[in-house]
Amino acid sequence: MDAFVQGFAQILSLEMFPFLFLGVAGGILVGALPGLTASVGIILLLPLTYKLDPSTGMVMLCGMFCGAIYGGSVSAILISTPGTPSAAATVLDGYPLAQKGEAGKALGIATIASTVGGIISTFCLIFLAPQLARIALKFGPEEYFALMVFGLTIIGSVSGKSLIKGMLAGLFGLLIATIGLDPVTGYARYSFDIPDLMSGFPLLPVLIGLFAFSEIFIQLETVAKEGIQKITRHIGNVWPSWGEIKSISPIILLSSLLGTVIGVIPGTGGAIASFLAYNEAKRWSKDPESFGKGNIAGVAAPEAANNGTTGGAMVPLMTLGIPGDVVTAVMLGALLLIGIRPGPLMFKEHPQVVNAIFAGMMSANFLMLALGMVSVRLFPHVLRAPISILFPVIFALCFLGSFSLNNSVYDMAVALGFGVLGYIMRKNGFPAVPIVLGVILGPIAEDELGHAMILSHGNWLILFQSPIALFFYGLAVFSVFFSWKRMKGLRGG
Repeated sequence: MDAFVQGFAQILSLEMFPFLFLGVAGGILVGALPGLTASVGIILLLPLTYKLDPSTGMVMLCGMFCGAIYGGSVSAILISTPGTPSAAATVLDGYPLAQKGEAGKALGIATIASTVGGIISTFCLIFLAPQLARIALKFGPEEYFALMVFGLTIIGSVSGKSLIKGMLAGLFGLLIATIGLDPVTGYARYSFDIPDLMSGFPLLPVLIGLFAFSEIFIQLETVAKEGIQKITRHIGNVWPSWGEIKSISPIILLSSLLGTVIGVIPGTGGAIASFLAYNEAKRWSKDPESFGKGNIAGVAAPEAANNGTTGGAMVPLMTLGIPGDVVTAVMLGALLLIGIRPGPLMFKEHPQVVNAIFAGMMSANFLMLALGMVSVRLFPHVLRAPISILFPVIFALCFLGSFSLNNSVYDMAVALGFGVLGYIMRKNGFPAVPIVLGVILGPIAEDELGHAMILSHGNWLILFQSPIALFFYGLAVFSVFFSWKRMKGLRGG
């Protein structure tokens, strides 16, 4: 507890608070602009983390994470376009409220619910993560390998509507991860005597290309076809009445807990949590017919749930090194890029970073509440930002971020190449997240497999002798079966 208090004091210092502010404010801005998701925002900040202390860098990224998930509600309410996928359910009642002239109230409720959801999930993160880490300290190479196998099966949960395309994308990510030097033997693989390929594709340019560049290409194509939506919403009163807050308080608390639980389950995310919370709020409402017509509970429930996933998704990331959702998959890459491997040893080797993340997540939610309420009336102006200025700036930042890693034009070419590849794949229904999971988790699985084989003198049975490893293999089988059943249900049986 003393370390956590020290983490708070550190965050409020002049050295760290400006970066937390930058992360939260930038996150709200990124989330509010349709198409610029939390993962894109984090990727744009990644190059800056190289110049910062690891604790400061992670606090800034946590602020971006929390702020962007909340910011998605802004465009969902004002223009019926969710800024992030997790805000999709907010559109159902948020936009009807805006049409009634109560956009301010809808934004105020979204801000309050998002803050409560984030705070509750952070408390769960603080109490759950150290306990799970103590259990995970007993892991050896065979347990870690089984864990990585389970992590790779999450690909099925983030594959969209086609499990086959998701699995193919994941296999492509694993193939990319094999390029470079073999971690055990030191032999070059698939480098074709090209010096730049001897160390494989650099992770940061790959992330920038697959997420940021491909998203820009998709959004530019959308704008070219549909044009830019004009915003003429009247904000009105921001604060809901005491009676309204009292009526939605139980919904906010329960939705926050639901979102936290869903966030802990790898491969789920805010979109699933928000729709489940919305459905439960409607199910238990005394007036379910009013949902979809401007019911404030229909705004509070999904916003509390999707921000509840922020802390929940950090639990498997920090304790096991398994991303809980798309954004934490990028956060996993961020930790690896700054030299920190998430997992149980992170709590022993980098306690200052762990405490900074805990305190940063908590502080980010309070700062999000303050910034959200103060800047509500600025949101319509933010959403009027000219596309002709916005996207060239983001494009330039992506190139700058790719170049800044090694001062290499080659890295810029890698980012652009993977951006074009990501655009083509997404246009044909192949998701980008499985590629990233393959690129990140594949080398870790290979390393642990190599260690296990060395310790056992090549005896493959060691992989199946540990009860913990067998448990993760069972989870992997269940994950694949669940994904197959879900895809079968989407196809109508």
